[in-house]
Amino acid sequence: MHIAIDAMGGDLGCPAAVKGAVLALQEHPELEIRLFGPRESLQAEVDALPRRLRGGLSARMMLVDAPQTISQSMKPSAALRAVEGNSMSAMLRCVANGEVDAGVSAGNTGALMALSRRALGTVGGIPRPAICTAIPTRTGERCYLLDLGANVDVSAERLVDFAMMGSVMAKRIDGLDTPRVALLNVGVEGTKGSRSVRAADTMLRSIRGIDYQGFIEGDGLYSGHVDVVVCDGFVGNVVLKASEGLARMLSERVQRTFDAHWGSRLVGMLARPALKRLKNGLDPVRYNGASLLGLGGIVVKSHGGADARGFAFAISRALQEVSQALPTHLEQELGGQRAVTMPVEDDRNEDDT
Repeated sequence: MHIAIDAMGGDLGCPAAVKGAVLALQEHPELEIRLFGPRESLQAEVDALPRRLRGGLSARMMLVDAPQTISQSMKPSAALRAVEGNSMSAMLRCVANGEVDAGVSAGNTGALMALSRRALGTVGGIPRPAICTAIPTRTGERCYLLDLGANVDVSAERLVDFAMMGSVMAKRIDGLDTPRVALLNVGVEGTKGSRSVRAADTMLRSIRGIDYQGFIEGDGLYSGHVDVVVCDGFVGNVVLKASEGLARMLSERVQRTFDAHWGSRLVGMLARPALKRLKNGLDPVRYNGASLLGLGGIVVKSHGGADARGFAFAISRALQEVSQALPTHLEQELGGQRAVTMPVEDDRNEDDT
């Protein structure tokens, strides 16, 4: 498998991307990687690797010179007009040309979505892709949450699109026969929620092939009772960031509690194996890698603050989607179904999000 990587977009820059690529190469013997960025910067990071890694992995890692960078502050509309020598556009062009199987970037989310949509188009009649990621649940299984920011203010039709895409994702990636799908709402009663959420609820109840469970409230996100939770991008982004902040706070408070007194430090030492399992289960790094779902190719967005280990998880996420040919299944399973269930609607929500 071949993966293209925009090595310049994340908060930690080139070092995290290069080291993450090396970790992924070590974990996946079949993987080959193309790294896009200023050649001198990329080469300096490769040269800084231990000699045993440079020798064993250099043949599977190609450096591609792309001297320009899309900044985190650049608006999507400006990114669409940016010069073609930037690492993000060059990476996506490689995906669009079929030279690689997927692309990964930790860069500007809005720019990545806009450039990906232009380079790859969409599948299954989907007018706008969504950002989708996995979150942990109490049962140990994962739940897919979408949209996470690509579509801030959406219609009922878009929410139904997200539900269908999320269902295909859970079915193909996790092997679920009938993924359970729910709409995130402020209550479970049919009279609650915005007009678009209530309309989407009515539409989903009439669509065959989706195991629609109705509304779910925020406290049910991590229950494991559903496999896909659908919301607009504003709500999804707030939920995700709040969850990440809460996980960090709990981890820090537990650590401080055990460090506060010699007796609690002793208890902490005895409980260390259990605490490590708990931390691993809640670690956002293990769930790093958000899919730009609905594109005519595979693009995975790594968290901007991801370190090398987190970036390697995002690459592994892309490999999962490649192994399941996810865009092909989206095209096959959504194309005909969407044509008979969806009215034609103008795409009103453009890219400056």
